[in-house]
Amino acid sequence: MYGGDEVSAIVLDLGSHTCKAGYAGEDAPKAVFPSVVGAIDQMDVDEADDDAEKNSASVGESKNNLKNADSDKAKGKRKLFVGSQSLGYRRDHMEVLSPFKDGIVADWDIVDSIWDQAFRECLLIDPKEHPMLLAEPSSNSQQQRERTAELMFEKYKAPALFLAKNAVLTSFASGRATSLVVDGGGGSTTIAPVHDGYVIQKAVATSPIGGEFLTDCLMKSLESKGITMKPRYSFRRKEIRPGEFQTVDLDFPNTTESYKLYSQVCE
Repeated sequence: MYGGDEVSAIVLDLGSHTCKAGYAGEDAPKAVFPSVVGAIDQMDVDEADDDAEKNSASVGESKNNLKNADSDKAKGKRKLFVGSQSLGYRRDHMEVLSPFKDGIVADWDIVDSIWDQAFRECLLIDPKEHPMLLAEPSSNSQQQRERTAELMFEKYKAPALFLAKNAVLTSFASGRATSLVVDGGGGSTTIAPVHDGYVIQKAVATSPIGGEFLTDCLMKSLESKGITMKPRYSFRRKEIRPGEFQTVDLDFPNTTESYKLYSQVCE
């Protein structure tokens, strides 16, 4: 049985835009980073190597069969890049993906990689040694809760786990057990009534309009006025004479549209 005075509990809040992680009882999270990841398909990474193998005439048939079998095993695999620093570096064929779809987790592999980043790289802890408090959406389903618990207990070996609704945590943080919470997130907006520390599920209302939609509207407004937001990787400053610089555009044809959009908004 774990108590608050015996060991520090870890608080995780995975939102549609940002992941926050820290210790219970502290005023602010220790780590805040994007809840999206960069993903490169293994086939894209090995494409050049595969072409080289096909053009080689010195390789025996049996060796080719073995390499083709290994290539088949690699199909469908992807390399994930998590965190602001990793996402800030442009890579060919890298897509920016979110684990959420319509406010619900749809890709648990991405969630797993984000939690790994929070535990191993940001907080530098062993999850086996800390009880976990996870914030969840007010509209989260029983299936989602079971999958979360399965991952926490079976992979991370967490000694204890508590799932709390976002609206309840927000209400308690304001010193109220009963309130009406308006949660404007990146992917959606949720209004949830809280009574005596419990969310009234039947009265929860959700709108698909969130911060990402507003950002998209602002980007279109700027484009209509002839203002283009250039990602930092797409240009460099060149000194043409002492004290005078010129902006030179850089061309990266293998950059994905999702990464271009991410770079325009986040850099």
